[in-house]
Amino acid sequence: MSMQTTPDARAAHIIECDSLVKIYKTPDVEVLALQGLDLTVDYGEMTAIIGNSGSGKSTFLNMLGGLDRPSAGRLLVDGKDLFKLGERELVEYKLHTVGFVWQNNARNLLPYLTATQNVMMPMLFGGEHKRRQRALELLDMVNMSHRKNSRLSALSGGEQQRIAIAIALANHPRLLLADEPTGAVDQKTSSAILDMLRAINRESGLTIVIVTHDQLLAKKVSRVIAIRDGKIASERIMKESYLDRLSDISALTEVEEVQDEYAVLDKAGRLQLPADMLKKLGVAGNRVRMELKDGEIIIRKPLEEETH
Repeated sequence: MSMQTTPDARAAHIIECDSLVKIYKTPDVEVLALQGLDLTVDYGEMTAIIGNSGSGKSTFLNMLGGLDRPSAGRLLVDGKDLFKLGERELVEYKLHTVGFVWQNNARNLLPYLTATQNVMMPMLFGGEHKRRQRALELLDMVNMSHRKNSRLSALSGGEQQRIAIAIALANHPRLLLADEPTGAVDQKTSSAILDMLRAINRESGLTIVIVTHDQLLAKKVSRVIAIRDGKIASERIMKESYLDRLSDISALTEVEEVQDEYAVLDKAGRLQLPADMLKKLGVAGNRVRMELKDGEIIIRKPLEEETH
């Protein structure tokens, strides 16, 4: 593939978040969407971000894409401080540092243009021949060469999403962001789209961050970050024994444990326990018992709950 992302020799992380806060204000109410988010993503990683509606995952993705500004904290992407970028620098950032794939294809594609013309749009300032050649290369990469002259109305949802990915790659971004890229297609198509993203990540080294609610699809990504109430709640890392099975989503089930789950400590040493673990433990309140034994921390529900 022609695109290549070479990490900055001075930094291992393409994304660095430090105590990131986002507050939305109206005359009557303030909503705290992110509450001190700490996160790093390395160059070349493919990471999924999951969380319930209102957890802050889409807010975070919008800030990575330069579509929203943090209220406080620190956010660096490819060495660029998004707090300090001026308007002209922000436009340049959105053109060349990040590519964005939306769930709603109306935000990705212009219905009156062909697939080739849509992919050429982000490259308006290049030469006509160069733009067309790049567009055809990208359509071939996403297996859509046979649809190069088709308009939006003639394409299925899966085909539209493939072209949207080609558009996002047009200007050789360092980071690809995808907001529910498989949310509007069936499981077979979503599996094919995710496999294509994984192939792009593997062959080009492009860093990819995906927001998804689909737990089964998240199992096909080697790193999964769960956000709850605007903070990192837990992190899951793919078990080595499953890394070679990622291409076969049909082999994975909802109950199969293919990832090791880690709780996340913040800088003050505070720990968020995954909600599903607390549910299995039967914890109903906001307290647990802890015991350090043989080098392990044992967590139990309070005595008063055990007696009920």
